[in-house]
Amino acid sequence: MNLTRISIAVFFFFIGQCLLAQASFQGQLADSTLTLTKQKVTYDPTYYRLDYPNGDVPANRGVCTDVVIRAYRKLGIDLQQLVHEDMKAHFDVYPKNWGLSRPDNNIDHRRVPNLMTFFTRFGKSLAITQNKEDYQPGHIVCWNLGSGLTHIGIVVKQKMADGRHLIVHNIGAGQVLQDCLFDYKIIGHYTYK
Repeated sequence: MNLTRISIAVFFFFIGQCLLAQASFQGQLADSTLTLTKQKVTYDPTYYRLDYPNGDVPANRGVCTDVVIRAYRKLGIDLQQLVHEDMKAHFDVYPKNWGLSRPDNNIDHRRVPNLMTFFTRFGKSLAITQNKEDYQPGHIVCWNLGSGLTHIGIVVKQKMADGRHLIVHNIGAGQVLQDCLFDYKIIGHYTYK
């Protein structure tokens, strides 16, 4: 076997390993998200002063973004710190919806438009379609609920009879498992590790 064939084989082996690791991570994220449905959580959009890093609102409180934050935290990824550090360095690329003049590590990671910006910058933006096969476990989905309201959830492994994956999110009834993928206008579709 010549050097070129060995190089090509090593390249494809490396790409395969990367894809396998990504798929494995997405599966772990979906599993960690599903465990959140076992916790009783009251929807609570209150501004809280949080520890930093690894700060969280009270365990029995939260909003849709807290589902994503908690799922990633179970895998050792602190979105509070990551979003805050990126906003400190690149505040100009984040939405100005709240009239802030500087980052706030207590709330920035708990806002859907900020997470969308972060996932666009550091994750992978995926196609927004009406094809259920395009939404796989571990994918992050964002919706426009109308009237300026945005929402976020994570696709899990559980499916409807037609093969459509369920979502774990908090839209007011706590951290729940629901069939809601196409209930609202999808405005973001990401993977992030």
